[in-house]
Amino acid sequence: MNLQPSLKKQIAQLFIMGFRGSDISEDSAVLKMVQEYTPGGLILFDKDMVHHQPVHNISSPKQVEQLCSALHEASPSPLWIGIDQEGGLVNRLKPEYGFAPTLSHAELGKIDDEHKTYVEARNIGRILKELHISINFAPVVDIAKEADSSIIAKRERSFGATPEIVYRHAKAYLEGLREYGILGCCKHFPGHGSAKGDTHAGFVDVTDTWDRDELVPYKKLIDDGLCKMIMTAHVMHKNFDQEFPATLSPVLLSKLLREELGYDGLVCTDDMQMRAISSHFGLKESLRLGLDAGIDLFCFGNNLLPEAIELSHLVETVTELIDEGSISEERIHHSYYKILQLKSHE
Repeated sequence: MNLQPSLKKQIAQLFIMGFRGSDISEDSAVLKMVQEYTPGGLILFDKDMVHHQPVHNISSPKQVEQLCSALHEASPSPLWIGIDQEGGLVNRLKPEYGFAPTLSHAELGKIDDEHKTYVEARNIGRILKELHISINFAPVVDIAKEADSSIIAKRERSFGATPEIVYRHAKAYLEGLREYGILGCCKHFPGHGSAKGDTHAGFVDVTDTWDRDELVPYKKLIDDGLCKMIMTAHVMHKNFDQEFPATLSPVLLSKLLREELGYDGLVCTDDMQMRAISSHFGLKESLRLGLDAGIDLFCFGNNLLPEAIELSHLVETVTELIDEGSISEERIHHSYYKILQLKSHE
């Protein structure tokens, strides 16, 4: 008996998908997607950024628990459900929905008590566990080098301005999440803290502002065995790659991250619908380039562009790349089995 899933089922595992709605019903699109294709994961948002509505997937603790429980029950294979619950300003589980308040990375860095950071992350992990959420897209491992950064420093998303303080608190944060079996995701490789711009809006070039010490927290966390998933940044660094942002760069992902830093965990993208990618690369091209560069998981949050991208379309597009000889089946198998392995060890 051949128990290996079909190629299309394997391809579907390479995607984390956003969806609309705060519950599932018999005719809901997310229910059909989970039952028919089973993506690698789903990502939850509290606000609909396209239609500027306050409720997207999250309205109360009970509602989120019921939604996630129903999605797991509907899924024919293990399903990751992820969320950006960093703390402070970047938290989807807000007090206004009935969740406990959280401290930002910057606040924790200022207190500079690693046990406090551990406890804060453990409390987040406990809540996520109760809600049946498996991944927290945190901690932010960016160093606050650019004080005027609209997307990192000004949103209090960095533990501090030195590699040492970022490493210590990111380590404590990951250990806190791990207490409740929550998978943390270190972001945004190779470093977004020196960027002046926001990749949500378009290309951001860090060539003249980035420093190698931005790699130090990653290297130490990798050596500690704590980094199981790393999220890429859509930043340009022309000293490494003249043509492609980090997410699509084999130089930054395969050579720097894999070979030089010795990372063998999962690499996932920041949202592929951010303008830094979606305004400069076609869908098929970005998938091909990402797979070539070494991406294991692509995130399509369906919360930035008016037109939602269907998982079926993504699977068909990758299938076309394979049929054309642009991507090998072995390349899909490689990421699929890495994802499967990490899911089985949760």
